[in-house]
Amino acid sequence: MTDLRVPPATDSRRADGVASSSTGRHGETGSPVGLRVAYLVNQYPKVSHSFVRREIRALERLGCEVDRVSIRRCTDPLVDPADRKEEGLTHVILERGAPQLLRAVVAALFSTRGRWLRTIRFAWRLGRRSDRGRLRHLVYFAEACVCLPWVSELRIQHVHAHFGTNSAMVAMLLRELGGPTYSFTTHGPEEFDKPQFIALAEKIRRAAFVVAISDFCRSQLYRWIDYADWSKVVTVRCGIDERIANATFDRASTSGKLVCVGRLCEQKGQSLLIEAAARLVADGQKLDLVLVGDGPMRAALEDLVARAGLRGSVRITGWMSESEVLAELATARAMVLPSFAEGLPVVLMESMAVGRPVISTRIAGIPELVRHGVNGWLVTPGSVDELMQAMREALTAPPELLERYGAAGRRAVAALHDIDREAGRLLGHMQRAVASTP
Repeated sequence: MTDLRVPPATDSRRADGVASSSTGRHGETGSPVGLRVAYLVNQYPKVSHSFVRREIRALERLGCEVDRVSIRRCTDPLVDPADRKEEGLTHVILERGAPQLLRAVVAALFSTRGRWLRTIRFAWRLGRRSDRGRLRHLVYFAEACVCLPWVSELRIQHVHAHFGTNSAMVAMLLRELGGPTYSFTTHGPEEFDKPQFIALAEKIRRAAFVVAISDFCRSQLYRWIDYADWSKVVTVRCGIDERIANATFDRASTSGKLVCVGRLCEQKGQSLLIEAAARLVADGQKLDLVLVGDGPMRAALEDLVARAGLRGSVRITGWMSESEVLAELATARAMVLPSFAEGLPVVLMESMAVGRPVISTRIAGIPELVRHGVNGWLVTPGSVDELMQAMREALTAPPELLERYGAAGRRAVAALHDIDREAGRLLGHMQRAVASTP
């Protein structure tokens, strides 16, 4: 039986949210970083955003002070203790509702003078071209007004948003009001589905820099911005923290188990996964398929499982904590994620980091990490036939092949997705942005 050993989690933050000296308030080199940034996310913490938490913690290990800001509180249950701890460190903008927004807008009118009128006109103009409408953009403006005195009081030097949607809009409007420089990380696919509606080019033009999580993601940004702004786009990959990277395992699993981790929604392709599973079982293939996650398609997927007579072969668990997901992977032959649209799923990195080969699709940034016949299987998105064949190969592969794929996957993740190295790159871009701004 496979044994996966994960080092215990360590947390070097004090209760007040500031990195302790043992983790390097002065960074790894011993010299003070002296940078205080705000991380701005539409909903944080969130069960599917562990990569944001890891990036923040890595920046703090390097000596950067990070204040967490969420536009609204996440209503989904937080199953991971690390996320529940982050919730206590996060400032929520819309905690007090409309009266708070109105007071902030009036206060900004008197504190920013001409910038207030110029920025609200800017927001109104952007709303005219957006699918969200002008009223929603006035709300974004009000949220920026709420942030303005807060970033001034805390002496925030730079704002970094995750995702090029709502949070990046608030960061841009905050900058127009006189706030600090900003940057944001783009993941896809949402930013690429409607770049003109979300004013993606405008956000990049006014940003200090923009992060793409993969080379493919960077190429998609190039499509929608002026060539003069290409130099602002940098690749900084999501990372795997040391606890997962150092997880050990005895050998490849010989069970008939495959694990899929992801939000239960159309773009993840779980419905095709169930169809492929039904065909395999009908052919006499032993199969234990575990879907870890929750989402809008859960009821529909449960109905598909029941109608296909797969209740003994497929189970849906709901969201799990990081340690619970790793425990599922420890007894699995492979991880499978047949997505139609993605950026570069962190769960693929996590699976490969613990030595489990993956089955996924040839889309977006996935082929930058997953190499067919080297550390996993890549299939054509939407092809049930190819998906079924890859699942069959994974389920019947000898342990030696699975171990070879697993070892190659670990090497690929170590080469591309070390969280401290990638956070160091991000911190360098932030420092240069602040240093070059009067």
